[in-house]
Amino acid sequence: MQVGNARYLKPGDLPESVVVFPLSGALLLPGAQLPLNIFEPRYLAMFDAAIAGNRLVGIVQPALSEPADSTNLSHVGCLGRITSIAETGDGRYIVALTGICRFRLMDEITGHQPYRTFRITPFISDLKSHHEEDTVDRAALLSAFRAYLEANKLEADWESVERADNMMLVNSLSIMAPFDPAEKQALLEAPDLKTRAETFIAIVKIVLAGSGDTDSLLQ
Repeated sequence: MQVGNARYLKPGDLPESVVVFPLSGALLLPGAQLPLNIFEPRYLAMFDAAIAGNRLVGIVQPALSEPADSTNLSHVGCLGRITSIAETGDGRYIVALTGICRFRLMDEITGHQPYRTFRITPFISDLKSHHEEDTVDRAALLSAFRAYLEANKLEADWESVERADNMMLVNSLSIMAPFDPAEKQALLEAPDLKTRAETFIAIVKIVLAGSGDTDSLLQ
């Protein structure tokens, strides 16, 4: 997988440990981008360290079933490369992370930095997931997306949507959709692209059923 100026093709291209940014409701997936507004001093320091090193940051949600003040994290996150960073002039960074592959958190590496670092086990299959392109029911995915937009009176750049390949489409829609943290985690942990697309469609149907607006999905 080509991400920015780097290629990640095999286990040796990935780090054994990574700095981790815990962020509730955030989702990063392979090949897609996640915009971030960094302002807390500890995370500014973390991104400084990442830029000075391998430019890699892990995005992980806090553990879903625990109190908000818990330090425990979800077991699966996604590794991203900093492909864009800008200083705002008021002490913040505006960052774009591009997803490389998912990973499973292992043990935490203790140190004196204000941020957290973990050893990880990468999902190597994500580096070659383009072979899953033909497994996605693109028509059903776009139908669900269109129904969601109509129900919420939103618009989309359909030219960009039509140009996107299935991997980019599924992963980008999953990131952009304002689903709750548990639904985001379900999309992240879907075992393959086909299942992620089906999960996205299922979540949209549940959301629309809750709002009483399912007509467009039934057409």
